[in-house]
Amino acid sequence: MKFLLAGDTALVMEFGNAIDPAVNAQVAAVAAKLAETPLPGVREILPTFRSLLIEYDPAVLSVCKLKRVLRSYAAHADANAGGTYRVVHIPVCYQQEFAPDLEDVAALHNLSADEVVALHSQKEYLIYMLGFLPGFAYLGGMDERLITPRLANPRTKIPAGSVGIGGEQTGIYPIASPGGWRLIGRTPLRPYDPGRETPFLYKAGDYIKFDPVDANTYRQIEREVEAGSYQVMTEVKSWG
Repeated sequence: MKFLLAGDTALVMEFGNAIDPAVNAQVAAVAAKLAETPLPGVREILPTFRSLLIEYDPAVLSVCKLKRVLRSYAAHADANAGGTYRVVHIPVCYQQEFAPDLEDVAALHNLSADEVVALHSQKEYLIYMLGFLPGFAYLGGMDERLITPRLANPRTKIPAGSVGIGGEQTGIYPIASPGGWRLIGRTPLRPYDPGRETPFLYKAGDYIKFDPVDANTYRQIEREVEAGSYQVMTEVKSWG
């Protein structure tokens, strides 16, 4: 663990050099402690794969005191033992109208489309961090059998909610944007909605579970989301 100054109002706390669930769990644990026990002078905390950026007011909080508190939090943070984690369920329609690249992904791996869907939806994916776009979750844990190269020619516009595979990663495009990932499904949920009280459906340290739905269910959920009546399913699970 080491500290790096990021200008005169931010401090980076590095926990390791690799993208690793254990390292990320330490990041999440210290971030959670800072959120649960606000430290006067701390303005914002930004967790990443392997580090935590803390923006602070040096007129209120000295960098030396901030380091002491962070070291204490890290020393006492046991991210997994006896703790819990949250799983956010994301309904996804993998049918052709929402999955233009599903058949290609299946063919590349000598799998059927149904096998791709089964492999993709059976896992709980750790959210390492949010970035790139508002609400874009960098997920870990995809089955190695689904590792697929990005498109040679990226699309200029991908619909919001599209679920794709890019290399070793899978994820959801929270808003319409260009992109080169292979699209294998779409969710009717809005991972990012600035009009909600809580704009993001999930945070770093949560897990995502993709739940297959048919097109009729997709449209029903879409209507409920539009009306503001849809309740996102979440679970709290214990490490064990």
